[in-house]
Amino acid sequence: MMHFYCSQCEKNYPIGGLDYQCECGGLFQLYKEKDEKITATVSLGEVQTPVIKRKLQGKEIYLKLDYMQPTGSFKDRGAFAVINKLKELGITEVVEDSSGNAGAAFAGYCAAAGIKCNIYLPESTSLGKIKQINAYKANVVRVPGTRDDTAKAILKAAQTTYYASHVYNPLFFEGTKSLAYEIYEQIGIPNYIVVPAGNGTMLLGVYKGFKEIGQLPRIIVVQSKNCAPIFKKFKNQPVGKMKQTVAEGIAIQEPKRINEMIDAINDSKGDIIAVDDDQVTKAQEMLGEMGIYVEVTSGAAVAGMLEYFKDGHDDKLNIVVPLTGMGLKK
Repeated sequence: MMHFYCSQCEKNYPIGGLDYQCECGGLFQLYKEKDEKITATVSLGEVQTPVIKRKLQGKEIYLKLDYMQPTGSFKDRGAFAVINKLKELGITEVVEDSSGNAGAAFAGYCAAAGIKCNIYLPESTSLGKIKQINAYKANVVRVPGTRDDTAKAILKAAQTTYYASHVYNPLFFEGTKSLAYEIYEQIGIPNYIVVPAGNGTMLLGVYKGFKEIGQLPRIIVVQSKNCAPIFKKFKNQPVGKMKQTVAEGIAIQEPKRINEMIDAINDSKGDIIAVDDDQVTKAQEMLGEMGIYVEVTSGAAVAGMLEYFKDGHDDKLNIVVPLTGMGLKK
């Protein structure tokens, strides 16, 4: 039967309980039988997002348009899995902390499921994202300070209300792994997949999905130079103080699953790269000139791909870059 278990001490926990991590401090993983699936009764009209081939600065790549999800970001994949399971379990209210996209995804799916939703956001979150969450009639709590301050503020609320976390709750990765399955159906196993990472929800989902399929592409992870804890740890460099970045969606100074992310990169024989804000905004503008309108953070993966392959690559290699959020999220 589907349940959570601790990645450190292996103690089991029910999915519907208030515990969001083990009493020993370990993070949860999901156990399920091979043929066990989440019953999908809540839908916003999910689709298989398109893959298009484009040439950027002489490099031919596949762009996976994952911002074409119902609420405008790839986070819908994870929210779909979590909320459908919680609906099945009879959960009636949740709290979630987010820099915007995950909050919008959870608010939208909670609205469809009839579940009361409380979203904790950094005070600096863009007004477009807050407006979207408000449209779904979620309760918005704006927290002063950084994204990490918001993550700390949510823990008090999580003592009494179910924490539908896109970081702690492994059901979320059960949803984001569908990205790997779609790519496999559309173009097969790519040689490289380039993903932005803050909390690692796309990275860990892609890794989990391709691992289940049985073949891993090389996973290239992209961070902002102004907030690059995964990059720094992977390269054995001191982390330093976080600075503000235009790539707000991946500005996470203390990612909880950082060790899992590094293990995934290593297992895929991948790498990690950091880019500056100028590279990110130029990549976003480059996509706009091609008719593709994405939020600034989505430019990070393209900027990382251009930097990583700046000295060229074998034209026979298939490179996939997922685009994470639509440009209307300002």
